[in-house]
Amino acid sequence: MKAVKPIIFFIILVSFLIAIFLYPQMPAQMAGHWNIKGEVDGYLPKFWGLFLMPILSVVMYLLFIFLPKIDPLKANIAKFRKYYNGFILLLISFLFYLYLLTIFWNLGYRFGLIQFLVPAFSVLFYYVGVLLENAKRNWFIGIRTPWTMSCDKVWDKTHQLAGKLFKISGTVALLGIFLPQFAFWFVLVPVVFSSLYLVVYSYLVYL
Repeated sequence: MKAVKPIIFFIILVSFLIAIFLYPQMPAQMAGHWNIKGEVDGYLPKFWGLFLMPILSVVMYLLFIFLPKIDPLKANIAKFRKYYNGFILLLISFLFYLYLLTIFWNLGYRFGLIQFLVPAFSVLFYYVGVLLENAKRNWFIGIRTPWTMSCDKVWDKTHQLAGKLFKISGTVALLGIFLPQFAFWFVLVPVVFSSLYLVVYSYLVYL
């Protein structure tokens, strides 16, 4: 964590500085939600439009730091901690990237929001695959079903497959760059299918 903590702190600090600096320039109501076509369909008061994402980043960071400390299997988390720390950094970076996109949009720039989001989701899903295939049995991180939590062998086999499926999901998501009208489905469907399949798979391995 020592290696990534300064980077995370810097990203969060910059996001708060952006919010403070731009506060006078922003409209009273800021675009805050887009539909699957990339059209604005929701607004936020200026304060929340600017500060929600920085605050969320702080909350998420503290949560991810706190959870391993209370896990009864914290010794197992230590075995893949470098991958977990990398995920925290990637998630905070993802939120910051999303934040910048909303800021630029509210400053008047127009672009294909969905196409800009697709690569970010792709990288995030792919790295989740890396994290999962290295994860050891614990109560907070990974595919936690009654069967994976009951047996290390089931956990390991399920997470090896999970790593492959999430890497594939991240790769498939990239198709949304070239077919933006279907981007939402390229991003969502593989991940949902993989997650549901892994629950069933963990049960079948346990039998």
